[in-house]
Parts: sequence; structure tokens; C-alpha cells
Amino acid sequence: MKHFFSIAINTVMICLISVSLSTAQTTKAHPSRAILLKTIKQNFEDAGKQYKVLIKNLPPDKFPKTYFPKTGKYEFSGSEWWCSGFYPGSLLYIYQQTKDEALLKENNRILGVLEKEKFNKTTHDLGFMMYCSFGNAKDIAPKPEYKDILIQSAKSLSTRFNPTVGCIKSWDSKKGDFLVIIDNMMNLELLFWATKVTGDSSYYKIAVTHANTTMKNHFRADYSSYHVINYNSETGAVQQKKTAQGYADESAWARGQAWGLYGYTVMYRETKNPIYLEQAKKIANFILTHPNLPTDKIPYWDFNAPNIPTALRDASAASVMASALLELSGYVDKNLKKTYIKDAETMIYSLSNAPYKAAIGTNGGFLIEHCVGHIPQGTEVDVPLTYADYYYLEAMKRYKELKK
Repeated sequence: MKHFFSIAINTVMICLISVSLSTAQTTKAHPSRAILLKTIKQNFEDAGKQYKVLIKNLPPDKFPKTYFPKTGKYEFSGSEWWCSGFYPGSLLYIYQQTKDEALLKENNRILGVLEKEKFNKTTHDLGFMMYCSFGNAKDIAPKPEYKDILIQSAKSLSTRFNPTVGCIKSWDSKKGDFLVIIDNMMNLELLFWATKVTGDSSYYKIAVTHANTTMKNHFRADYSSYHVINYNSETGAVQQKKTAQGYADESAWARGQAWGLYGYTVMYRETKNPIYLEQAKKIANFILTHPNLPTDKIPYWDFNAPNIPTALRDASAASVMASALLELSGYVDKNLKKTYIKDAETMIYSLSNAPYKAAIGTNGGFLIEHCVGHIPQGTEVDVPLTYADYYYLEAMKRYKELKK
């Protein structure tokens, strides 16, 4: 009975906080490139100011996780949390655009706190944690030691690969289960880099095998993806296809679709195998032509959420989608390129305006509002999230660098 009332209360709260976004099908005109570039320039300046608010409020050994505007309270994490790489990664993206040395100083400090995770073999998220941080640092503000840190991170990640299943394990579970989530596609980039710098092809082979197994089992006929596949750890057989953070096992959880789109775009970049390009294009088609995608291109938290159009939006999913689409646009014919860029422009512009972009000094220093973490669990619902900021910044950086 207690469980029932908990679900009921969560449902009522979600409906209430979604009302303010129910009219967020913005009627803003599609921005010109000149207007969007001007907006992006301002956004990076604003981001520097916002992240100084975060810096001021961050405990020395913690990482920003989220902020609750109604109470004015933060939630922080340790370095072992899967999102720990996004804060330094965001600092680096902002520093690259603004040259504000205070942001680089904070990045260097927090990387020192994060470094020990290179030995962490309990998580599949070392790509997020170490490549979004040290991986960006090696390019934006390099230090000699970053190479060894990343190689060790790739070694640790590789220990979670099961050749019988053909995947890297995502979550540890009961004996016999081998849980793999679509999010894991985002951690493969670290392995490709490791093969390039070490000459050890085992990292490359693990990434390709994982991607192929995921392509076979995670996707439906319409190229939407399940969130979680439970394999038999001994035989590799599929035991369950389900969700954890989506609305239902057969629904299309929005951020999961974004992870797949981004992941297979990276797969094509790193291998030039056309099967991955086709996969990315089909995932993009599912997202961009879906009847439940709002006109402002900020998706509902699940494409099959039961209370559309009053369902909550997930700005974090839009951030990931926009960044992925901009890269994917460089690999396709001119008509698809135009479509992908136009939709990414709409996403970036929507995120850069109310109700998604936070006013300076608000939102605890986070850039983006109205993200959804885990509705079924009732956590991180309609709040800022570090990965929304990170991929929003990355999308804007990619747009600035775009050759149209």
C-alpha cells in the first residue's frame, strides 16, 4: 500500500510540475545562422558566469549533480558517480571559448580529485567519467600525464567485457544476469582512442563487438531502442528486454534514443563502416519524424509518455541529440545534412531561450533547466543535470565549427 501511494504522489507531482511546460511548443521562428552564432557567443559568456556560481558552492572533494530550485539546495556526488566527468568537461568547453583562466584553474583542481577513478572496474561509465574530462583536457589544455590516465581508464573499462555475451557489462546484478544499457554506447570512444595511441587492437575489437551485439538486440523494427537488455552471462542468450528509466519496457525513453544516435555516429567516425552510418541515420529518422516530437524539438522524457502533451520535457535528451546530429550531418548527403543541421539549430535555439536556459545567477549555476533523470524512481525530476550542460556546450561548439 505504501508503494502504491508513493507512485500516486510521484505521478501527481509530475503532472503539476509539467503544467508550466505544457505550452512550451515554442512559436519562435527558425533562427538564421547569424542570429544563432550571436546567441551562442552570448551563451558561452553567460556559461562562464554561471559556472563561477557552481565553483563557489562546490565542496572541495565533490562534483555537482543537480540543484533543486524550489528549495535552493544542491545535490553533490563523489568522483565515482557516473556524471563526474561532465563538470570538468564543461569547464573546458567554456574555457576554450572564453579563455577565462579561472575556469581552467578549477578544471585542473577537479581533475586531481577525479584521477583515481582510472582504476575503477565497478562501472561501465569510464568513458563518460574520464574521456569527457581528461579526453577533452588532452586536446584543450594538455598535460603529459593525461595519456597514461586515459590508457589505464581504458584498461579498467575493458575488464567488464564478456566475450560470450559480446558486451561490456553495465550494471552488476544477481548471478546469471548480465545487464547492458543503451547508454553504454557512449563509453566506446575511449576504447577507440586507446587503440590509436597504444597500437593494441583489443580495445577496438571490444568496442566493435559491443556495438554489433547492441545493434542486434537493443533495437526494434522502427529503430527505437530498449533501455536494458538482460543477457545470460553464461550463454549470451537474451533473457529480458526492459526499461529502467523509461515509461514502459516497450516505450522509447527519449535520452536512450539520444545515446544510441550519438553512439552509432561515433562508431561510424571511428570505423568508417557504413552499417553504423545507416544505423545512426535510422535512429535519427525515428527521432525527427516521430509524431510526438514537439515543434521546438525538445522531446518529452519518453516518446510514449502517457500524458503527452503535458508530459515533462527532457532538455538533456535534446542537448545530446543536437550534438550528435551536428556530427552526423558531416557524413551524409546534402539533403539529410540540411535536415540534421536545421533540427539541431532548432534544438540549440530552444535550449538557449526560456523556459530552458537559466537566467544568470539562478538554477544553482547550471545552464539548462527542465531535465529528467529517473521518473520511475522519482529522482532528478524536472531539474538541471550536468550532462545537459555538457552536451549543450558541445553542440554549440560543434555548430561554431560547422562548415556548411
